[in-house]
Amino acid sequence: MTRWWSRLRPDNFTLALLATVVLASVLPMTGAAARGFDHFTDFAIAALFFLHGARLPRESIIAGMLHWRLHIVILACTFVLFPLLGLAFKPLSGTLLTPELYIGVLFLCALPSTVQSSIAFTSIAGGNVPAAVCAASLSSILGVFLTPLLMTVLAGSQGGMANPLHAVGAIMLQLLVPFVAGHLLRPWIARWVEKQRALLRYTDQGTVLLVVYAAFGESVSEGLWSKTPVSSLFTAALVAVVLLAIAMPGITWLARRLGFSRFDEIPIVFCGSKKSLATGVPIAKVLFAGGSLGAIVLPIMIYHQIQLIVCSVIAQRYARQGVEAPKR
Repeated sequence: MTRWWSRLRPDNFTLALLATVVLASVLPMTGAAARGFDHFTDFAIAALFFLHGARLPRESIIAGMLHWRLHIVILACTFVLFPLLGLAFKPLSGTLLTPELYIGVLFLCALPSTVQSSIAFTSIAGGNVPAAVCAASLSSILGVFLTPLLMTVLAGSQGGMANPLHAVGAIMLQLLVPFVAGHLLRPWIARWVEKQRALLRYTDQGTVLLVVYAAFGESVSEGLWSKTPVSSLFTAALVAVVLLAIAMPGITWLARRLGFSRFDEIPIVFCGSKKSLATGVPIAKVLFAGGSLGAIVLPIMIYHQIQLIVCSVIAQRYARQGVEAPKR
């Protein structure tokens, strides 16, 4: 019983997310304070992606890029399979899901893969870590361009979306430019970044909490909870479970069908099935306007916790099977 509870118990970051939502619901920031806080979160997001760029080793990029078949499969799962699954839930919009929550489901499906946890689970499982580093990072970078364009195709003008070309430019300025700058400065700051790895992990999480607080504070002021039935929240959680329940077995089957070794199957499964909360919340902040932002990021927050629990179990199962890297 204790063992299963340790797997199902929310991690500290998820508990912090829940506390942030409660705080924003009780004490939302408004007026000039909200505008000042919004500018501060913009700076924090830019700093976060600067550090992401500084962390990424050039050697991992080169090693990973050579495995092009693996990357094509992961990108297809992330930016083709998931959006198609999201469209399959369209009949729920306006019935079991509020329109804003369904936009959130589509947004979840259009997001890139997460970086840190995909790499961590690949390492635990004994898979191809350099390929996971490259695949997850490539997915995150391409998401700057593809997520707004996919949302234009999937949702059109719903959800108060910004102009897609304007959104891509704004996201590049806020996310991609700091990322590239950090990577270019890596020869000079890499040693410091590595020494501060534990501290920088909290920088990642703290930035997400800041943006979530701002998003929910604005949404609560616009009547988020009064407009969102409890049944829709349960449906959103169920949709997140179903998405992962379809994606992980399907991606595993596809990797084996295409003849990948178990060593390469592992990063395909983890990178192809995971969605990034750390990248998704900043993109949502740029892409969506008005008071619906809090509802739109709810599905990715729910999916985040579910994917951590499930991937932890799957990674340990792979590890018990004793996967070994192929000899070259």
